[in-house]
Formats: sequence, C-alpha cells, structure tokens
Amino acid sequence: MAALRRSRWQHVPLVILALLALLAAIALTPFGRTAHAASTLLSQGKATTASSTENAGTPAASATDGNTGTRWSSAFADPQWIQVDLGATASITQVVLNWEAAYGKSFQVQTSPDATTWTSIYSTTTGTGGVQTLNIAGTGRYVRMYGTTRATAYGYSLWEFQVYGSIGTTGTCGTANAAQGRPAVASSSENATFPASAAVDGNTGTRWSSAFSDPQWIYVDLGSTQTICQVVLNWEPAYAKSFQIQTSNDATAWTSIYTTTTGTGGVQTLAVSGSGRYLRMYGTVRATAYGYSLWELGVSIIGSVTTTTSPSPTTSGTGGGSFGGFPASFWGNTATIPAATQVLELQILNRTNGQYPDSQVYYSFNGTTYNVATNPYFDMPVNSSGRMYFYLGSPTSQYQDFIEFTIGAAQFNGNTTRVDAWALPLVMHLHNHDGSDQTVGDSYPVFNETRDATFNRFVAAVPAEFKALAQAPYYPTKIIAPGSIPAFQPGGANQNYMSSYASQFGVSATTQQIFGCSGTLAADPVNCANANRHVLGTSTAVQNDPTQYYKTAPANYYAKFWHDNAVNGLAYGFPYDDDAGQSSYISHANPQYLQVAVGW
Repeated sequence: MAALRRSRWQHVPLVILALLALLAAIALTPFGRTAHAASTLLSQGKATTASSTENAGTPAASATDGNTGTRWSSAFADPQWIQVDLGATASITQVVLNWEAAYGKSFQVQTSPDATTWTSIYSTTTGTGGVQTLNIAGTGRYVRMYGTTRATAYGYSLWEFQVYGSIGTTGTCGTANAAQGRPAVASSSENATFPASAAVDGNTGTRWSSAFSDPQWIYVDLGSTQTICQVVLNWEPAYAKSFQIQTSNDATAWTSIYTTTTGTGGVQTLAVSGSGRYLRMYGTVRATAYGYSLWELGVSIIGSVTTTTSPSPTTSGTGGGSFGGFPASFWGNTATIPAATQVLELQILNRTNGQYPDSQVYYSFNGTTYNVATNPYFDMPVNSSGRMYFYLGSPTSQYQDFIEFTIGAAQFNGNTTRVDAWALPLVMHLHNHDGSDQTVGDSYPVFNETRDATFNRFVAAVPAEFKALAQAPYYPTKIIAPGSIPAFQPGGANQNYMSSYASQFGVSATTQQIFGCSGTLAADPVNCANANRHVLGTSTAVQNDPTQYYKTAPANYYAKFWHDNAVNGLAYGFPYDDDAGQSSYISHANPQYLQVAVGW
C-alpha cells in the first residue's frame, strides 16, 4: 500500500514538496494563544442532544456544527429542548439563537452543572424568531434552550445554537506541544512504516496512517489529567471529512469536545475546552479512498508541559524505539540485546509496575523454568508448536499466562492468545534483520492500570450474560472465555445465546461450539468468525470490515473487549479470529529478536 500512497506525489516537483513541508512546519510551530478570552464561541462542535428530532435529517448536532445550512428540528409538541455540553464549567456571556421559521414564542435559556439540575438565566414569552442575540450571564457546563410554547404548528427549529463565554479555568494556553514524545495508540496502522507514535514524534516527515476504512482513531496519553485548550491536526492528504476530538481519563469512556462534518485537511488549529489524560482524534468519514493520516497531532494545555522525548522507531535494531503505542522507555535499550546463536534471541521484560521484582517474574519453556533476574534473555532454538509460560510470584503461581509460537531455521510465527482466558497483560515486539518491527498484544493503557481496574472495566463494558467471566470464582486470577462457563454450555441459562441466531443462517452449532469454533465449525472458520462477530448473512465487504463487528447482540463480547484493548485492535478472542486478519498473529522471515513484556 505504501507504493500506491507515494504515487500520489510522484509528479510534484521537489521544490514544491519542500515548500509545502516548510509551510506545514511553520503552521504547526506557534501553539501558544491566550486561552478563554471573553465571548469565545464555546458550543461549536460540542456534544449536543435534544428532547426529540423531527427526523434523521434534522439532528441536534446540526445546531452546533457551524453550518447555517443545516438545522435541528423537534417534534411538533410542547415542551421541547436542545442542550450542549461545553465540556467544562463555563461563564456564559451570550447566547445566539438562529431560528428557522419554526421558532419558540415562549422559551428559557438554562444552565446546569450536571444536565440534571437546571437554572434559568433568560426567559421570554414574546420570542421574535429570526436571529436572537441574548446578552446574559450564567455559569454551567451544560446550556439548554427549553421551549414551552411554539410560534407555529410545527416544532422548534434552530439553524445554529451558539453559546459564548469563557471556561472557568483561567490561565494561558501553553506554547509547548504536550503530545510530543508521549505514548500514542491507534485503531490500526496501514503498515509498520506508519505507526501511531509517528504522529507525536515532533517530526513532520513521519506520519501515522490508518487502515482504509471507517471509523479509525488515534489517541495520545498525556501522562496525567490536563486542561486542554488547543489541538493542531497536521494532515497528510488522506484527511478526515468528519471527526471528533475526544478526551478521557481512562481511555475507555470518551467525551467529545469538538465535532465537525466539514473537515478541511491541511493544518487545522482547533480552539477547544476540555480536560482529560487521553486525547483522541476519532474519524468517522474519510475525505479520500485511503485512510486517515497525520504528520503530527499537537496538543496545548493550560500550565507547563513536562518535556519527554521518544525516539522515532529504529530500523537498525540499535538504540530504542516506541513500538505499538508504547513509549521507548517501555522497551528499553534494544542495543544491549545479545545476538542469537540459534534462531532468535528473546528478552523478557518485567513490566508489573513494581508489583513483583525481577526475581519473582518467571518464565518456562520446554520444561525448564527461569526468572528475569538471572535469565532476562533466552536463545531460542528451532521448535514447532511451542509455548512459553509466564508466572508471577512463584513458578506455581495462580497468576500465569502464555504465548504461542513456531520457529524455523529462519522464520518466526507467533501470537498472544486470549482464546482460553486472559490472566496477565502480555505484549510482543518482534524486530527483524530487515529493519521491520511488529507489535501485538495488550495495549499500553492495560499495562498502566491496576488488575482490579481491568476486571472492573471488563464487567462495565460487556452485557449481563458476560459479566460472570470476570467475577468469582475466576476473579482475581483470570477473565475466562465464555464457552468455558456453565451458563453458555448445553443446559445452561444462556445455552441458546448464540445458537438461535446462527441457526437462522443455516449454522447448526451450540453456543459453546460457536464460541470455541468446535463441532461442525471446527472446519468452517468463516462461519465461526462471522457468528462470533454477528455478521452472518451479510456481504463479503461487511464480513471483512472490522468496524461492522460486534454491533448487535448476540455476539462474542469477550472477544470484542480484547480487540478494544489490544495493539492496533488485533487480538485472538476466539480460535478463528485470524479470519479477515483480525488476530494477534505475526510472522516474519529472518527474525532478529523478540521482546515479551509481562504485566500485572
């Protein structure tokens, strides 16, 4: 795909390319601006909801999209409301209501800290329609137009609902890029040349590029909760037409602080107001047939930035690099990894965040057990159908997990697997003699959270039928695969959870067999994968599009969770998860070394 992407530029004179690169660099440099000036437009692109909509063509978001050719329109009844989430508490100085012909005769403007308790800051029974500019004063995170009497037989309809003021936090928007050098994670990468880390390395000559499908995302971990005042998107020609800027404190629950359906590409400097440890660009509609691609993702915050420098991924096997959305410090100095005397040199990394010393992080292969303190490296010989097990605390610990691999004289094939259960965070980084790198396994945020946090997030993320997978008797040692619990087995309370759905498409198998790709599905990887992903009976295009998976119950929500928490969204959640290339399987000829990180 890289050659195809380059062909778009092959006829452009080098002097023009140089000028474009210079202009992009200049545009990205001036991060600083004064934050929260009086009467700043706060509502545009923010999350907006309403009591009702006339139809799908007049959604609430159309009233805050900055486009006076789109509108929100309500049902033809009283009362009705529309509200916008400003993302943080703000001092409101002005509200502008740009009414369509169906306007409010009696309405209030209200504010709220929680979208539950409302305070009226403006009220009228003689609304005029047209464009009403209301100079009012109030405080709140949420602002609502609450209509009680319509002026026409139709509903309430606004071309634009604009809220002006200043976010409660005061200070100056910093001049430093808080995202530079920080860990970055993406939903996908076009290939190993365009990793997420390339969008935050401070180098406008490297870039992240996603798979050629919608939606796609990239997020950066700022290290701690920050007040965010500006985002700069330096797009490659493959840009987003529709996207959101979102924040989160846990990389799971996201709040939109900017939304657009008219992205322009180029260098977009967005004045935003929000807070969070993680900031994400979530793309929903591409502007081209390619993916989403950013030279740089810049973030400005209120206050000072702790400078971190993360080297670009290496291609020579020396030094260090940030791979798979993990910072370079996570992988350490790879130049110190010894050369293999057999096929492949393994380095085992203790990444338990101080929970266990190296002397209590064990691994075993072919019947022999080692610990990281005395044997951090392992010289791997040729083997077939090999497994390496990992234990925390002791070689007989209940906290244990494994990776799988086969190694030929000049070939590595391996994976991290969640087919049976998840017990420990594991991630693999394979570096090859040709300079390429491949990373699969659990994502960086999983390594950075407590064990209880992972279990709790799983329980919160899955439907009721799956919550038992992370509860007693499996907690706290493992989150078990669904086919292993009695409820999904023949005679269990959920025995028909998957089988009834599959039978509609001629797939005859029990729920347990579908989760385990056994019985009649043992030789039918396509139908097994499609059943687990709830895409049976759909087109080949849908079946090969990961954005269409797990959208409707019944589905394997255990597998979905591990895909959502994996490097590049790739995981082995069930035996045939490699169908359509969705598994955590990696393969390469002439490998040089493999790093395996073990978390808690």
